[in-house]
Amino acid sequence: MKRVTYKYRNSHLEAYFWLIALVSLAFSSPDKATHYTLCIFKNLGFDFCPGCGLGHGIAYLFHGQLLESWQAHPLALLAVVILLVRSINILRKDIKFTIKE
Repeated sequence: MKRVTYKYRNSHLEAYFWLIALVSLAFSSPDKATHYTLCIFKNLGFDFCPGCGLGHGIAYLFHGQLLESWQAHPLALLAVVILLVRSINILRKDIKFTIKE
């Protein structure tokens, strides 16, 4: 029987950061009117910020609103795929399968 063992390493911090960021965007409201922001550009009064557009695009994507996601930022889907692949690769390199007899 194969058993998966896992040991936390400090190198996994990046993966956990990206996964937590994606989960928080999945649970956030993509509505721009009710969105609280820490964005420096938005707080200074600028209307355009590519980072905020990407965040809104990812939130729309997780809510199944593909057209709105594309309109907010065309690279939102690519960003999610890249972050998931990166996180999985970081976590996977230290997972070992052991055979228990």
